[in-house]
Amino acid sequence: MEIKNLSPNLSVSAQVLVSDIDKLAKRGIRTLICNRPDGEGADQPSFSEVKKAAEESGIECYYLPVTTGKVTDEDAAEFAKLLENDGPIHAFCRSGMRSTTLWALGQAGKQPMADIVDSAKAAGYDMTSVAARIAGASGELKAQRSYDVVVVGGGAAGISAAASILERDDSLSIAIIDPAEKHYYQPGWTLVGAGVFTPQQTERQMASLIPEKAEWIKAAVAAFNPETNTVVLEGCRIIKYTRLVVAAGLKLNWDGIEGLSETLGRNGVTSNYRYDLAPYTWELVRNLKQGRALFTQPPMPIKCAGAPQKAMYLSGDHWFRSGVLNKIDIEFYNAGAVLFGVAAYVPALMKYVEKYSAALRFNHKLVRIDGDKKTAYFETTAVDGKVDIISREFDMIHVCPPQTAPDFIRNSPLVDEAGWVDVDQATLRHKRYSNIWSLGDVANSPNAKTAAAARAQAPVVASNIIADIKGTHRVAHYNGYGSCPLTVERGKIVLAEFGYGGKLLPSLPTWLLDGTKPTRAAWFLKERLLPPIYWQGMLKGKEWLVSPTMTDEV
Repeated sequence: MEIKNLSPNLSVSAQVLVSDIDKLAKRGIRTLICNRPDGEGADQPSFSEVKKAAEESGIECYYLPVTTGKVTDEDAAEFAKLLENDGPIHAFCRSGMRSTTLWALGQAGKQPMADIVDSAKAAGYDMTSVAARIAGASGELKAQRSYDVVVVGGGAAGISAAASILERDDSLSIAIIDPAEKHYYQPGWTLVGAGVFTPQQTERQMASLIPEKAEWIKAAVAAFNPETNTVVLEGCRIIKYTRLVVAAGLKLNWDGIEGLSETLGRNGVTSNYRYDLAPYTWELVRNLKQGRALFTQPPMPIKCAGAPQKAMYLSGDHWFRSGVLNKIDIEFYNAGAVLFGVAAYVPALMKYVEKYSAALRFNHKLVRIDGDKKTAYFETTAVDGKVDIISREFDMIHVCPPQTAPDFIRNSPLVDEAGWVDVDQATLRHKRYSNIWSLGDVANSPNAKTAAAARAQAPVVASNIIADIKGTHRVAHYNGYGSCPLTVERGKIVLAEFGYGGKLLPSLPTWLLDGTKPTRAAWFLKERLLPPIYWQGMLKGKEWLVSPTMTDEV
């Protein structure tokens, strides 16, 4: 955490972690203000976690969440009131930009605008657009930069798409917009939760992954204006594009389950869906010698639909190998009606369900957790439509949170009724705006939301953008390919590969690797080959086994 001073009494930073509280306490911080809504990032602790640690260190905490790019005068006024509390005061958001914007707006009329801008600039924040807003000129702001292609999102889908475009034409001006300093190989978190990988193996600095000929705009998107081909960034900056790629990922809605945020990372409550919690999963698994372990899966769509049960299988395997499985009750609570959406893989999975004596509970949606009482509450609907709430005590519980598109996407003109970017499922081109494409978790194409899907989609988007630039009538089509390496035990994987409609789409001949059966070859692929393929292939624009075929447009 890099702390930056805006005034003698106020400092700001990017996300504060629980481990940062001691550093703040030693600096004498008396008041902590969170301006970041919960659930914006996969490496983001909840406010309640930070608050608990801060208050234990004698620091008062306040939650003033602000949607990026939508800082209101009312927000600024409330922030200014908080600055009257005991200092020194520290405020944080994802990058520090929102906190700085709140401060700058609140200082209007209290000190010269030039001093406000200079203080922010010294801390590394550009407030010139905010100055224009204060001066009443925000409606006349012009785009600061213009690019041939703007990519929103620096995750797997966004970087891969940018790299694939540049592989085809490196003369194009491309910007990737993402405020995150770190990039994560999220498929590896399942193995972190099983003690196979360390968290550090799944992490890289974002700057090291941006394609050499692309420009990284380290900022958050606030809004889209497709009518003027512009993107509004936090701080009211305007970026213009000729073509736009939306690859913003999704939002983990931890607050969608009552009580979950308050107990994550303690009381036996964990999740492999967050970088800092996956190690806690492994801690719980290796220390549990007897009791009850619950694993949950929310309603679709979610990223990597097999991940909730992967955690169950790997945990069961550890308890089996440790000789304590007969003392542990494993229960899997799925809001859906089936174990896995593609029937061809279910028989192999059921053998492991039986091996680990796991009880399957379908049509059970986790709605509340009482961490102190170690009790989970599930909503279940009977055949007659009657809704009941049942409770279940646990010694450990692995939770998969409900998931939505990010707020700035759901509030944009780009989405369908469900809040996902509305694209043609074959070309991944937007259905209403012909110079916009989308891929990855945020798109509404009916495929599994996996890194493997993004790997197949990136060349399709790149090919179709280049075809559009050249004015040709040949396009690439995405067949819905997705892959879910189901880690059924340490050393074996059921490699599910499928496309639209559940059609099996194996990458290798079945005589070499039969994905419907658990194999050591698939484990070797997952553990040893896929990480370097991700870092050195996919993110570099290498299209091994996924290079698309161009066909006449229909």
